[in-house]
Amino acid sequence: MKKVLAFDIGGTNTRLALINENFEIEKVEIKDTPHNSKEKFMETVFELVDAFPLEDVVAFGAGVPGVVDTKTAKIITLPNVGISDIEFGKLLKEKYHLDVYLRNDAQMACLAEAVLGKGKDYERVFFVTISTGLGGSLCVNGEIQDYLTEVGHTLFKYKDSYQEFEIAAGANIAKLAKLNNVNISSAKEMFDKVKANDEEGLKLFKEWKSIIKQYFVLMNDSYYPDVFVVTGGFMKSKAYFFDEIKQCVDGTPIVECGFDQQAGLIGSALYALKKTNI
Repeated sequence: MKKVLAFDIGGTNTRLALINENFEIEKVEIKDTPHNSKEKFMETVFELVDAFPLEDVVAFGAGVPGVVDTKTAKIITLPNVGISDIEFGKLLKEKYHLDVYLRNDAQMACLAEAVLGKGKDYERVFFVTISTGLGGSLCVNGEIQDYLTEVGHTLFKYKDSYQEFEIAAGANIAKLAKLNNVNISSAKEMFDKVKANDEEGLKLFKEWKSIIKQYFVLMNDSYYPDVFVVTGGFMKSKAYFFDEIKQCVDGTPIVECGFDQQAGLIGSALYALKKTNI
């Protein structure tokens, strides 16, 4: 049976999975994602690959949190990782003699949901991840749309200045807290304080929800999806906000991702398998 080694690289973790053509995950390895060092980043990539048998592996698929050149599998920039200009595909192919198919991580996850997951019965599927970063991607009839990328970096008016929607992502919660004169350093701390009915936590949480709602409304008005599919680390605390978020866009359902945290891995495998005409 033909297999793919599929990467899902995020701002916090780098995961690699061996996935067969039936989209069954046979093995997964995970490491922390190194920041601000191209050398350490690629060392981690190689260490992960070396933990897998390469028999029956026909290609690499990879989703990364940033901008890429899909033709050369080059990473242009990973904003939340602090690195850029990496010949990702070239380095992997030189070492392992396998083709590499690279995309933005939200695009890969969107593909999985649009073809195999919660969006498979819809024409226009918009995928949203709320995690270390805030990402989004659109698939139409099971095909990734290239005209939008890194939509989390879209500017919006906030208080007396402009901010990116990424201000609501995990990597920027401390910054959002500072803008609201609140002493909270992480998403975990915010939700802990919400659970404890703490005044500061509730204040920041209200602001966070408002931004996330604005994001969904803008994506809905801009890309006309038939369904939103949502995942990411923040969904571990969905009991506090998801029912409210689901009501923020009239007429467009907002559902939880079918593949959960595996969507990026499945999408990377699906993309690579399609590209190799299996």
